[in-house]
Amino acid sequence: MSVDRRRFLTISAASLSGALLSACNKNPERAQKLLALAERGNQRVEEALFRHTAMNHVSPSAPIAGASFPKYRISKTVPIWDTAARGVWRLEVSGAVRRPLSLTLDDLMKLPRITQKVDHFCVEGWNARATWSGVRVSDLARAAQATDDAQFVDFTSFDEDYHESWDMASAMHPQTLVAYGMDGYLLGPAHGAPARLHSPVKLGYKNTKYLTRVVFMPAQNGGYWSDQGYEWYGGT
Repeated sequence: MSVDRRRFLTISAASLSGALLSACNKNPERAQKLLALAERGNQRVEEALFRHTAMNHVSPSAPIAGASFPKYRISKTVPIWDTAARGVWRLEVSGAVRRPLSLTLDDLMKLPRITQKVDHFCVEGWNARATWSGVRVSDLARAAQATDDAQFVDFTSFDEDYHESWDMASAMHPQTLVAYGMDGYLLGPAHGAPARLHSPVKLGYKNTKYLTRVVFMPAQNGGYWSDQGYEWYGGT
Protein backbone atom coordinates (compact mmCIF):
# COMPACT_ATOMS: atom_id res chain seq x y z
CA MET A 1 0.00 0.00 0.00
CA SER A 2 1.39 3.41 -0.95
CA VAL A 3 1.90 6.23 1.56
CA ASP A 4 -0.71 8.30 -0.26
CA ARG A 5 -3.24 5.47 -0.06
CA ARG A 6 -2.55 4.93 3.65
CA ARG A 7 -3.00 8.64 4.26
CA PHE A 8 -6.24 8.61 2.25
CA LEU A 9 -7.64 5.66 4.22
CA THR A 10 -6.62 7.20 7.54
CA ILE A 11 -8.22 10.53 6.69
CA SER A 12 -11.33 8.80 5.33
CA ALA A 13 -11.72 6.72 8.49
CA ALA A 14 -11.28 9.74 10.70
CA SER A 15 -13.80 11.73 8.66
CA LEU A 16 -16.33 8.90 8.79
CA SER A 17 -15.86 8.47 12.55
CA GLY A 18 -16.48 12.17 13.08
CA ALA A 19 -19.54 12.09 10.88
CA LEU A 20 -20.86 9.03 12.69
CA LEU A 21 -20.48 10.59 16.14
CA SER A 22 -22.27 13.68 14.94
CA ALA A 23 -25.06 11.61 13.38
CA CYS A 24 -25.51 9.51 16.53
CA ASN A 25 -26.12 12.69 18.50
CA LYS A 26 -28.44 14.34 16.01
CA ASN A 27 -29.92 11.75 13.65
CA PRO A 28 -29.91 8.02 14.57
CA GLU A 29 -31.30 7.04 11.16
CA ARG A 30 -28.40 8.79 9.44
CA ALA A 31 -26.02 7.02 11.83
CA GLN A 32 -27.36 3.63 10.68
CA LYS A 33 -26.78 4.63 7.05
CA LEU A 34 -23.21 5.69 7.87
CA LEU A 35 -22.59 2.41 9.69
CA ALA A 36 -23.79 0.49 6.63
CA LEU A 37 -21.54 2.64 4.43
CA ALA A 38 -18.57 1.94 6.70
CA GLU A 39 -19.20 -1.81 6.60
CA ARG A 40 -19.45 -1.82 2.80
CA GLY A 41 -16.17 0.07 2.60
CA ASN A 42 -14.51 -2.29 5.05
CA GLN A 43 -15.78 -5.29 3.10
CA ARG A 44 -14.33 -3.93 -0.15
CA VAL A 45 -10.93 -3.53 1.53
CA GLU A 46 -11.07 -7.06 2.98
CA GLU A 47 -12.07 -8.54 -0.37
CA ALA A 48 -9.22 -6.70 -2.09
CA LEU A 49 -6.71 -8.06 0.44
CA PHE A 50 -8.02 -11.65 0.29
CA ARG A 51 -5.80 -14.18 -1.49
CA HIS A 52 -6.27 -17.92 -2.03
CA THR A 53 -2.51 -18.25 -1.65
CA ALA A 54 -2.62 -16.74 1.85
CA MET A 55 -2.61 -19.80 4.09
CA ASN A 56 -2.81 -20.21 7.85
CA HIS A 57 0.44 -21.99 8.75
CA VAL A 58 0.78 -23.75 12.11
CA SER A 59 3.94 -25.60 13.11
CA PRO A 60 3.48 -29.40 13.23
CA SER A 61 4.87 -29.28 16.78
CA ALA A 62 2.55 -26.49 17.96
CA PRO A 63 0.20 -27.62 20.74
CA ILE A 64 -3.52 -27.95 20.07
CA ALA A 65 -6.24 -26.73 22.41
CA GLY A 66 -7.65 -30.24 22.89
CA ALA A 67 -10.28 -30.46 25.62
CA SER A 68 -9.97 -26.71 26.27
CA PHE A 69 -11.15 -25.82 22.75
CA PRO A 70 -14.16 -23.56 23.46
CA LYS A 71 -17.69 -24.91 23.03
CA TYR A 72 -20.52 -22.66 21.94
CA ARG A 73 -24.03 -22.98 20.51
CA ILE A 74 -27.36 -21.15 20.17
CA SER A 75 -29.64 -23.83 21.66
CA LYS A 76 -29.99 -24.06 25.44
CA THR A 77 -28.69 -27.64 25.33
CA VAL A 78 -26.07 -29.27 23.10
CA PRO A 79 -27.74 -30.05 19.75
CA ILE A 80 -27.71 -33.78 18.97
CA TRP A 81 -29.09 -35.19 15.73
CA ASP A 82 -32.06 -37.41 16.59
CA THR A 83 -32.05 -40.23 14.03
CA ALA A 84 -35.31 -41.68 15.35
CA ALA A 85 -37.15 -38.39 14.81
CA ARG A 86 -35.32 -37.02 11.76
CA GLY A 87 -33.93 -40.04 9.96
CA VAL A 88 -30.34 -40.43 8.86
CA TRP A 89 -28.36 -37.17 8.90
CA ARG A 90 -27.63 -35.81 5.46
CA LEU A 91 -25.83 -32.80 4.10
CA GLU A 92 -27.93 -31.20 1.36
CA VAL A 93 -26.00 -29.26 -1.30
CA SER A 94 -28.34 -27.22 -3.48
CA GLY A 95 -29.12 -23.86 -5.05
CA ALA A 96 -27.17 -22.65 -8.05
CA VAL A 97 -25.87 -26.11 -8.94
CA ARG A 98 -26.49 -28.54 -11.80
CA ARG A 99 -26.27 -31.66 -9.63
CA PRO A 100 -27.78 -31.27 -6.15
CA LEU A 101 -26.27 -33.61 -3.56
CA SER A 102 -27.69 -35.39 -0.52
CA LEU A 103 -24.77 -36.86 1.39
CA THR A 104 -24.75 -39.12 4.43
CA LEU A 105 -21.74 -38.96 6.72
CA ASP A 106 -20.39 -42.09 5.01
CA ASP A 107 -20.81 -40.40 1.61
CA LEU A 108 -18.98 -37.33 2.87
CA MET A 109 -16.11 -39.42 4.20
CA LYS A 110 -15.64 -41.09 0.79
CA LEU A 111 -14.84 -37.73 -0.84
CA PRO A 112 -11.23 -36.44 -1.02
CA ARG A 113 -10.12 -35.92 2.58
CA ILE A 114 -8.08 -33.00 3.89
CA THR A 115 -6.48 -32.88 7.35
CA GLN A 116 -5.07 -29.57 8.58
CA LYS A 117 -3.89 -28.05 11.84
CA VAL A 118 -5.03 -24.42 11.80
CA ASP A 119 -6.06 -21.56 14.05
CA HIS A 120 -9.62 -20.73 15.01
CA PHE A 121 -10.13 -16.98 15.47
CA CYS A 122 -12.93 -15.58 17.63
CA VAL A 123 -14.42 -12.10 17.29
CA GLU A 124 -13.83 -11.72 21.05
CA GLY A 125 -10.06 -11.72 20.44
CA TRP A 126 -8.94 -15.24 21.40
CA ASN A 127 -7.75 -18.01 19.13
CA ALA A 128 -7.37 -21.78 19.56
CA ARG A 129 -5.78 -24.52 17.47
CA ALA A 130 -7.18 -27.86 16.39
CA THR A 131 -6.56 -30.44 13.69
CA TRP A 132 -9.58 -30.73 11.41
CA SER A 133 -10.40 -33.45 8.88
CA GLY A 134 -13.02 -33.08 6.18
CA VAL A 135 -13.88 -32.13 2.63
CA ARG A 136 -13.02 -28.87 0.94
CA VAL A 137 -16.10 -26.81 0.14
CA SER A 138 -14.51 -26.27 -3.27
CA ASP A 139 -14.67 -30.05 -3.84
CA LEU A 140 -18.36 -30.05 -2.90
CA ALA A 141 -18.92 -27.19 -5.35
CA ARG A 142 -17.16 -29.20 -8.03
CA ALA A 143 -19.14 -32.36 -7.28
CA ALA A 144 -22.43 -30.45 -7.32
CA GLN A 145 -21.36 -28.55 -10.45
CA ALA A 146 -21.94 -25.05 -9.11
CA THR A 147 -22.98 -22.65 -11.87
CA ASP A 148 -21.64 -19.21 -12.72
CA ASP A 149 -24.60 -17.78 -10.77
CA ALA A 150 -23.07 -19.11 -7.55
CA GLN A 151 -21.54 -15.96 -6.06
CA PHE A 152 -22.36 -16.62 -2.39
CA VAL A 153 -22.87 -19.68 -0.16
CA ASP A 154 -25.21 -20.09 2.80
CA PHE A 155 -24.37 -22.63 5.52
CA THR A 156 -27.31 -23.71 7.69
CA SER A 157 -27.40 -25.89 10.82
CA PHE A 158 -29.89 -27.76 13.00
CA ASP A 159 -28.84 -25.60 15.98
CA GLU A 160 -32.03 -23.49 15.95
CA ASP A 161 -31.52 -23.14 12.16
CA TYR A 162 -28.40 -21.05 12.76
CA HIS A 163 -26.90 -19.93 9.47
CA GLU A 164 -24.26 -17.64 8.05
CA SER A 165 -23.57 -16.82 4.42
CA TRP A 166 -20.17 -16.33 2.80
CA ASP A 167 -18.70 -14.78 -0.29
CA MET A 168 -17.81 -17.41 -2.88
CA ALA A 169 -14.08 -16.61 -2.88
CA SER A 170 -13.72 -17.32 0.85
CA ALA A 171 -15.82 -20.48 0.60
CA MET A 172 -13.54 -21.74 -2.19
CA HIS A 173 -10.35 -21.10 -0.20
CA PRO A 174 -8.36 -24.38 0.04
CA GLN A 175 -8.49 -24.28 3.85
CA THR A 176 -12.30 -23.99 4.02
CA LEU A 177 -13.66 -27.40 4.99
CA VAL A 178 -16.83 -29.19 5.84
CA ALA A 179 -15.17 -30.95 8.77
CA TYR A 180 -16.30 -34.23 10.30
CA GLY A 181 -13.16 -34.92 12.34
CA MET A 182 -11.28 -33.05 15.07
CA ASP A 183 -7.90 -34.00 16.53
CA GLY A 184 -7.99 -37.49 15.06
CA TYR A 185 -11.56 -38.39 16.12
CA LEU A 186 -15.00 -37.92 14.64
CA LEU A 187 -16.59 -34.67 15.79
CA GLY A 188 -18.37 -34.82 19.12
CA PRO A 189 -21.73 -33.13 19.81
CA ALA A 190 -20.10 -30.17 21.58
CA HIS A 191 -18.08 -29.28 18.49
CA GLY A 192 -20.74 -29.58 15.80
CA ALA A 193 -21.30 -33.27 14.98
CA PRO A 194 -21.94 -34.82 12.56
CA ALA A 195 -20.26 -32.10 10.44
CA ARG A 196 -19.46 -28.43 10.62
CA LEU A 197 -17.90 -25.67 8.59
CA HIS A 198 -14.39 -24.64 9.54
CA SER A 199 -11.87 -22.24 8.03
CA PRO A 200 -9.16 -19.97 9.41
CA VAL A 201 -10.09 -17.28 6.87
CA LYS A 202 -13.27 -16.32 8.76
CA LEU A 203 -14.05 -15.47 12.37
CA GLY A 204 -15.63 -18.20 14.49
CA TYR A 205 -19.24 -17.02 14.23
CA LYS A 206 -19.08 -17.52 10.45
CA ASN A 207 -18.11 -21.19 10.91
CA THR A 208 -21.51 -22.86 11.13
CA LYS A 209 -21.67 -25.95 13.37
CA TYR A 210 -24.22 -28.81 13.17
CA LEU A 211 -24.32 -28.36 9.42
CA THR A 212 -27.29 -29.57 7.34
CA ARG A 213 -27.40 -27.40 4.20
CA VAL A 214 -24.94 -25.78 1.83
CA VAL A 215 -26.80 -23.51 -0.59
CA PHE A 216 -25.04 -21.76 -3.48
CA MET A 217 -26.74 -18.45 -4.27
CA PRO A 218 -26.57 -15.57 -6.77
CA ALA A 219 -27.20 -12.91 -4.10
CA GLN A 220 -25.81 -12.17 -0.65
CA ASN A 221 -27.77 -13.54 2.29
CA GLY A 222 -27.54 -12.57 5.95
CA GLY A 223 -26.81 -14.70 8.98
CA TYR A 224 -27.70 -15.24 12.63
CA TRP A 225 -25.07 -12.84 13.98
CA SER A 226 -24.72 -10.79 10.81
CA ASP A 227 -28.39 -9.81 11.10
CA GLN A 228 -27.72 -8.61 14.67
CA GLY A 229 -24.98 -6.15 13.78
CA TYR A 230 -21.89 -8.33 13.44
CA GLU A 231 -19.84 -7.73 10.32
CA TRP A 232 -21.19 -9.84 7.45
CA TYR A 233 -17.81 -10.49 5.80
CA GLY A 234 -16.20 -11.60 9.06
CA GLY A 235 -12.72 -12.17 7.64
CA THR A 236 -9.62 -12.73 9.72
